[in-house]
Amino acid sequence: MAAPPEVSEAIVDSGPVPLAVRDHGGDGPPVLLIHGAGGNLLAWEGFAPQLTETHRVVALDLRGHGRPGDGPWSWAEVLDDLEVVIERLALDAPAVVGHSMGGMLAAMWARRHPDCPAVVSLDGHRSAETYARNYAGMPPEQVIQDLAALKKLFDTQARQMAQPLTEAMVDMLLEQQRAAALAIGADPDRAAATMKRGLRVDDDGNTWWRPSAATSATLRDLPEFKDCLPVFAEVTSPFLVVLATRILPGVPPQLAPLLDALRTGLRRDLGALAARNPQLRVQEFDASHGMVFEEPAAVAAVVGEFLQAYAPAADPAGKPVEVGDGQG
Repeated sequence: MAAPPEVSEAIVDSGPVPLAVRDHGGDGPPVLLIHGAGGNLLAWEGFAPQLTETHRVVALDLRGHGRPGDGPWSWAEVLDDLEVVIERLALDAPAVVGHSMGGMLAAMWARRHPDCPAVVSLDGHRSAETYARNYAGMPPEQVIQDLAALKKLFDTQARQMAQPLTEAMVDMLLEQQRAAALAIGADPDRAAATMKRGLRVDDDGNTWWRPSAATSATLRDLPEFKDCLPVFAEVTSPFLVVLATRILPGVPPQLAPLLDALRTGLRRDLGALAARNPQLRVQEFDASHGMVFEEPAAVAAVVGEFLQAYAPAADPAGKPVEVGDGQG
């Protein structure tokens, strides 16, 4: 068995914002991994090595996340950042795989680049705080009531993010991350390392969440963040949407019916999109929204099968490897 490829990390500073990238290696067709809001490139540590036997795999920290510099947040500017990374690392026409908000960006990338060989969104489609019409199978008055409760919860989190963190708060949050990881069967040390990478210490010694409260507020209000399915409808590349079937542990029980209604609406609307677009495949996966942390190898197997169908690796003789037809 061949030794695993060497992993390297670098800063790409040829664009308006310095961007950290982690090249997991591999000799096959390129794949770019895009993390979700509040995440960073360490989110892919359990996932990326599963693909390097057949693909070259690169992950990055988006602007305002992890270690890169800050900059104004807009979809266009973040997509331009991806252009810079892809050009700098010579990733010729990569497949793109995104988790959560990263799945939204993956779809936007494929819309911008119709020649994208394959695009995957891992439970990245609509914010939990989306438009009332997107919740199905629940009385409208209950949707409105529960949306108000969800907004209050998110508003409280936003206020907390706008304040610097004390050392005791950081320690408490790291322990909470470890406990949450254990509850879903994920690696607690990896979860803590991912969170630590998302903290920034300013010149005065204050510790802050990344992304900043301002960036998070901008994201929260973007129409495509609330509902990215109109973007999905414009993607013409082979497109896999992986839909989580379980609610994240720790969600207040009173909000569980709202999130069930969100999933019901997604099944309805993604099904309608797939009926109109033979390039779109929807696959449910038995995990929560944190699937990349919970079941990295199993999720990577699903993604790898799809990539082999549409961005196939070559065998030693230089011939494409035939792996299924990519259909559900």
